[in-house]
Amino acid sequence: MRILLRVAYDGTSYSGWQCQDNARTIEGALNEALSQLTGEEIRVIGASRTDAGVHSHGNVCVFDTETRIPPDKICYAVNNSLQDDIRVIESREVDADFHPRHCDSVKTYEYKIWNDRFPSPVYRLYSHFTYRILDLAKMKAAALKLEGEHDFGAFCSSGSQVETTVRTVYKIDIIVDTYKDGQITDSYSVSDNGDGQKMTSKYGQMIRIRVTGSGFLYNMVRIIAGTLIDIGNGLMDISDIDKCLESHDRADAGPTAPANGLTMIGIEYKKIC
Repeated sequence: MRILLRVAYDGTSYSGWQCQDNARTIEGALNEALSQLTGEEIRVIGASRTDAGVHSHGNVCVFDTETRIPPDKICYAVNNSLQDDIRVIESREVDADFHPRHCDSVKTYEYKIWNDRFPSPVYRLYSHFTYRILDLAKMKAAALKLEGEHDFGAFCSSGSQVETTVRTVYKIDIIVDTYKDGQITDSYSVSDNGDGQKMTSKYGQMIRIRVTGSGFLYNMVRIIAGTLIDIGNGLMDISDIDKCLESHDRADAGPTAPANGLTMIGIEYKKIC
């Protein structure tokens, strides 16, 4: 039978999802734990090969097994063999032909930016720090240009082997959480907020760039985040987005934002095919 797993993890100590020689990876840890549990040689197939340092609330993978453990109990059993920074949060049986990368899905990622006078030791592993005051209105205007179906070649790192760089971004939200003494005192979406004074960032804020799409290229969300940050701090113009979408040239987009700020929120399938 084929089993689907939803996996949450803190990617700080791992060299990404995909198995590598002489490196700790999420896939490698799952293969080892599941093989030990079932007594079979297990090799999971993942939906998204997140990079080193990237986190996830619910990446998806599947594996085939003849185990007699009930599918919905596998998550409980395998968690006993995993490190505390990886947890299988769901397990269930799916059709034998279901493939997590070949079936239509909606994927959501979130990039976090801690905006304050000084870096936070608490948030440092899960957000990118900047002391610059960001123009959130410009960032949102630029983000709107990226929504829809486009050739995102300018937002793809070299080395990617794909047939096409055309992707569909359904929505990009910019959400701001204001903190005081470690507590959120205010939260708003830039797209829904009408108060012009809130359209620039201020110290003590977590800015969340949430990107939802049908699929993403190598480093695409991190490059989008890096580009929006550069637009927010005046290093790039909103019109540069048009240039990126026309040229498909990586050199026209902003930097690849650091991996620690990125978290996969989750993957939802239109149907389990």
